[in-house]
Amino acid sequence: MDFNDVSLTALRVFRAVAEQGTFTAAAASLGYTQSAVSRQIAAIERAAGAELLERRREGVRLTPAGRVVMRRAAAVLDELAATARELSGLPGQSGTVRLGWVPSTGAVLIPRTLATLSRTDPGLHVVGREGGTPALVRALRAGGVDLALLSSAPPFRAPDTESPPLALQTLTERALCVAVPAAHPLARGDFIDVADLRGRRWIAGSASGEDRLMGVWPGLDERPEIACTVRDWLARQQLVAAGCGLTTAPAALAEVAPPGVRILPVRGGSQEQRRLLLARLPHPPSEPVGRVAAALRAAALDSDTPEARR
Repeated sequence: MDFNDVSLTALRVFRAVAEQGTFTAAAASLGYTQSAVSRQIAAIERAAGAELLERRREGVRLTPAGRVVMRRAAAVLDELAATARELSGLPGQSGTVRLGWVPSTGAVLIPRTLATLSRTDPGLHVVGREGGTPALVRALRAGGVDLALLSSAPPFRAPDTESPPLALQTLTERALCVAVPAAHPLARGDFIDVADLRGRRWIAGSASGEDRLMGVWPGLDERPEIACTVRDWLARQQLVAAGCGLTTAPAALAEVAPPGVRILPVRGGSQEQRRLLLARLPHPPSEPVGRVAAALRAAALDSDTPEARR
């Protein structure tokens, strides 16, 4: 076993594969060919003298040896990033926390939390990234993020089956809503009857396997008509305002809906509750990670008050 010749490129590729879950997704995120990614993984596995990734039909996951390498690789890459920040003349940091979040939190909760931290902990450096829940869970396991905000739907199962279980805390639990054009007949009341959602056109989220039907009301008893597929939340809202279709939205986003859009709860049918979870690995968090987690909890509590919902 000799890691002396392992390149930084190989470490970055290894982390990308562990976080993205497939060689194909890692290659796309890095701008590499899939064969180049495969060569880098083969090189780091030769240096380790062990299989670091378990290849499965649905993707890859870290082996026990892979988790050890990932933990060390993440530390090396983070130290290099910190060195680059110092050399660029940034002020000294009191700690760096890598935070991941699902897109629905990026419009309200994340900006509020970071604004608070800039006042209370100006030396704390938060490195952020957006992603779907499965990708963020992989990033937590791979050591790519320290904390992650995840979305959970009934029956509220654990986000993965790996061991040990992630440490999870429910920050909010609120009903899923539907965004409709403000001039639409469905927008006249304070809620939408679930029966009135039948036969509507929908603006869905990304067509990837992780969130294929995101944006479509999950309780429909019919095959939905998809008008278009758009990953960006704001773009979907603008398409709603233009009358192109309806889309689902977390209740927390009602206060930042663009002009021409109303975000309303749905009555009838099954209760479509959504939980926002704060997740981390089950070991005791560092002091900076604890401060960021506390700020997220406080911001979520503020956003869940009756005043914030109006």
